[in-house]
Amino acid sequence: MVRIGDRMLMYAVYGPAEGVPALSFGGTPSTRWKRPEVVATIEASGLWMVMPDRPGYGGSTRQPGRSVASVASDAAALADSLGWDRFAVTGGSGGGPHALACAALLPGRVTRCAVTASNAPPIVDGPEPTEAEEQADPRRNRTSWLAVHGDLRPGLEETARSIMAAVEAGGPEFPPDPGAPPGPAAREDPEAVARLTATFVTSHDGWIDDHIAFANPWGFDLGAIEVPVSLWHGSADERAGKYADHLAAALPHAERRYYVGGHIPPANAYRELLQWLTLS
Repeated sequence: MVRIGDRMLMYAVYGPAEGVPALSFGGTPSTRWKRPEVVATIEASGLWMVMPDRPGYGGSTRQPGRSVASVASDAAALADSLGWDRFAVTGGSGGGPHALACAALLPGRVTRCAVTASNAPPIVDGPEPTEAEEQADPRRNRTSWLAVHGDLRPGLEETARSIMAAVEAGGPEFPPDPGAPPGPAAREDPEAVARLTATFVTSHDGWIDDHIAFANPWGFDLGAIEVPVSLWHGSADERAGKYADHLAAALPHAERRYYVGGHIPPANAYRELLQWLTLS
């Protein structure tokens, strides 16, 4: 835990202290507690990886009105507390914009930035988007529109109840990739239940505040990013691919990286991404 003003920022540390420093920003929603296979991949990567919980998640004090750019000052304070001068950043899904914010706003400290299945700045003007409009361009999505024009909480709470009901019925901790068999029943694993509870039951504040931040100006210019950036997404994740097209247009020097799989990268792709972060 690190104290920032009157807030507490909670974090977890994975990998050896002699490894390459890296900050990893979780998706929307998620917490700092990761599955054993993810931890094992990190520990074998050569990275000293710190995963902070954004305000409103996992015991980190809520910060109403935060923007995507707000993460940069928290990242700098956390790095200072760890004695890090320079560090890599990565983020998956909703963590992607936060990693990009650090790359844009901390150019003297961030060495590399890798994002996986990241969303792009949404379009929230006009009437509520239809399902067809969202399929054509995910930047026009109902969640972002509601973050500006309506109330997200009822829908997110219903989503959380549905996810936990599926777990109680014997579902896995994570949905499988298309065509892959489901994983073991999460309800049989107390640690998996604890991770799911922290993400979907304890509080929805961080989840809501993330979406509000995404739907409002991010607070930095994507085109101003000068550090090396790689944009990753899976072959079966059409939505992330469309987002990546828009991010690549705004980041003309970014590398596009593809892997076989869905929204969550498989172990081999995650290993490759972590190795990319260690390059000088």
